[in-house]
Amino acid sequence: MLRVFVLLVTSLISCAQKSNDKPGLTAKDYTVTHTEALVYCKEHGFNQEYYFLLDFSIHSGKTRFFIYNFKEEKITGRSLVTHGSCDVPDNYSDKWQKPRFSNTQNSHCSAIGKYKIGNRDYSSWGIHVKYWLHGLEDTNSNAVKRVIVLHSWSAVSDYEVYPQYSPLSWGCPAVSDNFMKELDAKLQQTTKPVLLWIIE
Repeated sequence: MLRVFVLLVTSLISCAQKSNDKPGLTAKDYTVTHTEALVYCKEHGFNQEYYFLLDFSIHSGKTRFFIYNFKEEKITGRSLVTHGSCDVPDNYSDKWQKPRFSNTQNSHCSAIGKYKIGNRDYSSWGIHVKYWLHGLEDTNSNAVKRVIVLHSWSAVSDYEVYPQYSPLSWGCPAVSDNFMKELDAKLQQTTKPVLLWIIE
């Protein structure tokens, strides 16, 4: 009987370890980031129910766009998201792996930092919805001039594609069509601006 119990416990531990090892279920601790985000939202009159965290240190074939619920203190949604191509030469093999950042117009790079999600508008991509992103820091202050927006793209998968990569954008954080529908529904219900934060 004892042997059966030991085997059962061992099996459960093994399953738990395997589930935590699934690609995209990051073991990173974002506690400090979430705390800073909430303080920022309170001080600047942003939505205090949730914010969007994009961790570009994670492989683009894994989920790295997170919806974090401040009240529930947990991630309630996640997805793949693109990063900018930076117009690197075709023989630059690392372009698919580690994003480079720039705030310069026509660089086609992603820009790190905090953004205010602005007005909803028409997009020629995906589900034809985009949200203007207003850069709040020196690292992303040209976001509107660069037309860096949150939109969907049919080329972005609903599921992880690791070890393959998500397609490259011209600097926009683009998500799958289905995930954009989820984001759009949330954003249309809020009366306060939502924080989107790109980190590395």
